[in-house]
Amino acid sequence: MWRREAGTVLRRAGALPERAEASGAVVAEFRIVPAPTEWAPHSHRLHELVWVRGGTLTSRVGDRVFTVFEGHGLWMPAGVVHAGRATEGARFHDAFFAPDRTPFAFGEPKAIAMTPLLTSLLTHLSRTDLEVAARLRAESVVFDVIQPSEHQLALQLPGDPRIDAIAEALLNDPADCRSLEEWARWLGSSDRTITRAFRQTTGLSFAQWRQMLRVHRALMLLSDGFDVMSVSESLGYAQPSSFIAAFRRVMGTTPGAFFGAAGAAPRDVPNSVSGGENAGLSA
Repeated sequence: MWRREAGTVLRRAGALPERAEASGAVVAEFRIVPAPTEWAPHSHRLHELVWVRGGTLTSRVGDRVFTVFEGHGLWMPAGVVHAGRATEGARFHDAFFAPDRTPFAFGEPKAIAMTPLLTSLLTHLSRTDLEVAARLRAESVVFDVIQPSEHQLALQLPGDPRIDAIAEALLNDPADCRSLEEWARWLGSSDRTITRAFRQTTGLSFAQWRQMLRVHRALMLLSDGFDVMSVSESLGYAQPSSFIAAFRRVMGTTPGAFFGAAGAAPRDVPNSVSGGENAGLSA
């Protein structure tokens, strides 16, 4: 996925909680990630719902990259192979759902709205002293309130040998500002071929795909406490107003407003430099 941070801890598949065989359908737990952590590709025999506080989680599933940030979770169906990465200091929560005792199933990875009610219920279910009847009552409410998020933020990777090198280079360095023509010369291809390949494999133009990738990376940086100006510079935008406009096009609102709704707003740049919604991208 993204360039590996210094000091990253590499782990194999995370073990299921010891209580995974207990009665009831849901087993929840949490832990603090003391350093940037990556999990190698793995799968679980149970459905998994993971969410974080105070950081972000990215997960690669086949040719898609999902970004999980404050207020949102990721549902991973049983048996689906995935890899993950959590930022340093993130409070990492997960809940496992027994497939044979869960009255619904999302058939593919899906962003979940981690509402205060759902979060409270799953925190309640992480207790080890709940009586069976109390656990079953809480689980029934979980099943009623769990809903997909309105932000299904998945980055589709091309999976096409004609342009995979471009995608991997930009994942490694989203600030790479080479133009379509420069990428074509680098590959010994044509800009028309690259444009057609991105449309066919991702449904987006090259510029739109790079914009989406940069917003994924921005969500991670903003969640880690970087301000808008720093994020803008690190992603290769000529000015913060260009970054804010790009973020608004993808997410429907500014970074400050978006994270303000989640209770952890980064500071947008002052009005004197913020520019309008249609400010141009540094492509």
